[in-house]
Amino acid sequence: MSDGQRSQLGYRLGQPFKNWQEESVKSITFIVTEDCQLRCKYCYVVGKNNVNKLDFSIARRTVDYLLAERSLFGEKSVIFDFIGGEPFLEIDRVDQICDYIKIAMYRLDHPWFNSYRFNFTTNGLMYDDERVQRFIQKNKTHLSIGITLDGTKTKHDANRIFPNGSGSYDLIMKNIPLWLHQFPDARTKSTVSRDDLPYIKESVIHLWELGIKTIDINLVFEDVWHDGDDVLFETQLRELADYIIDHQLYEDHNVSFFSELIGKPLDAVHDNQNWCGAGRMLAVNHTGNFYPCVRFAPFSLNHKPARVVGDCFTGVDMNKLRPFLVLDRISQSNSECMTCEVASGCAWCPGANYDYADTPTIYQRATFICNMHKARVRANDYFWNKLRAAQSTEA
Repeated sequence: MSDGQRSQLGYRLGQPFKNWQEESVKSITFIVTEDCQLRCKYCYVVGKNNVNKLDFSIARRTVDYLLAERSLFGEKSVIFDFIGGEPFLEIDRVDQICDYIKIAMYRLDHPWFNSYRFNFTTNGLMYDDERVQRFIQKNKTHLSIGITLDGTKTKHDANRIFPNGSGSYDLIMKNIPLWLHQFPDARTKSTVSRDDLPYIKESVIHLWELGIKTIDINLVFEDVWHDGDDVLFETQLRELADYIIDHQLYEDHNVSFFSELIGKPLDAVHDNQNWCGAGRMLAVNHTGNFYPCVRFAPFSLNHKPARVVGDCFTGVDMNKLRPFLVLDRISQSNSECMTCEVASGCAWCPGANYDYADTPTIYQRATFICNMHKARVRANDYFWNKLRAAQSTEA
């Protein structure tokens, strides 16, 4: 279901967010740099530096390996995800890698040549750079770019700051009109941390008013939440729900905090599913090492060593990858999570689970967002009940 399709009630709001070709797509992540202009307070990247950069030779070896191993990478489509740090700091290298990918796929008559995408999540500071714009024009039909904008200036600048502590909102905002002109259906990724909980409602409305009609918003998974935060969170979502209904924004706007699918017991059919694609995607950094997800790479972990599952020189080590292939709800969840009456929609991050686990296991689920999820469920119950009541009155 695309962002433009409708929910069971006939509205855009409440849509599950569907990614491009997600039924059969391989996601390959190139960590092109560990450097970034910003020092966002909630960022999971540790030890930012301008030394560890992806060399073209490592990227080329990785691409050659991926394209040669069709039995291992047999998906119909592929997403090449370029991340950092800030990926556009290395736009010249990125451009070189993308050119090589296209040429290599064409020469091999690889099926991916007819179904590929280059994906970027950027802080937006370099979006108007001439080199970035040339890259966009050259690859636009196979390109997805998301600019991270957290909301109002107050909310955004509370976390997304430069090393000197100044906010980045004003500099990013000057590039939003160009971005939306080039990608009218673009959606933004917004993150909520403890300090900016009071600004959720006004921030979602602000992003919609800018013309960003689809907002992928989430709570940080780390151990930052205190008693009472769930109450404030629920209040913000209830106030946002009132605003949405009063202004009938449910017709053509969407924000991921509201969904018809959350807050129910999970059927056993979902027990063998993982929340994300960890283990079925592949990330590579400047060393040429492969990781089951970027959150298992060294620069993403505060408490645990990286989990390497191969490299571009010798390929994937199935013995190291296999434990990640059995990551699912059963293998990661405790009994409370398994029997939870509102389990559907409760997210987890396997990388964060591993980093916070009592032992080096990947099978211990972190539950720091438990109360926040339950608050979200209560706010959703309020929203959907009120919306249905309003519909009945109109009818």
